[in-house]
Amino acid sequence: MKIFIDANILVAVVNKEYPLYTYAARVLSWATAQRYQLVTTSVCFAITFYFAEKKHGNKIAKERIALLANHFIIADCGSEEVQQAAADKSINDFEDGLQYFAAVRAGCSCIVTENVSDFYFSTIEVLTAIGFLKSYYPMGKRLK
Repeated sequence: MKIFIDANILVAVVNKEYPLYTYAARVLSWATAQRYQLVTTSVCFAITFYFAEKKHGNKIAKERIALLANHFIIADCGSEEVQQAAADKSINDFEDGLQYFAAVRAGCSCIVTENVSDFYFSTIEVLTAIGFLKSYYPMGKRLK
């Protein structure tokens, strides 16, 4: 299973932003242990770096991004995704359109994001971190 991880999940993990960090980190660690493939784009890493650098400085931000990137497939987010996002009249947020088309092209089964409503146009499953855990993690039904 390929899971697309949106920038807000990555930011929560890199910056240890509670309470989301607890669930976001569990999604990444459990999915990796299950040999699911984690997918994101260079755009998501750029967004994550921006917020990590503001909080931790350049050196630590780069180290954290490099460590995290080892566990991800970096999906293409090039001219095809730009054209699709620009042409789709149902998409209001261009950046979300880029992420969506990159996820679809990479063959992802779902998108994990805290902004589920931003992907109202999605034809693939869109879940919050806790929603993903409730659906896929064996003990997820116990989460509040």
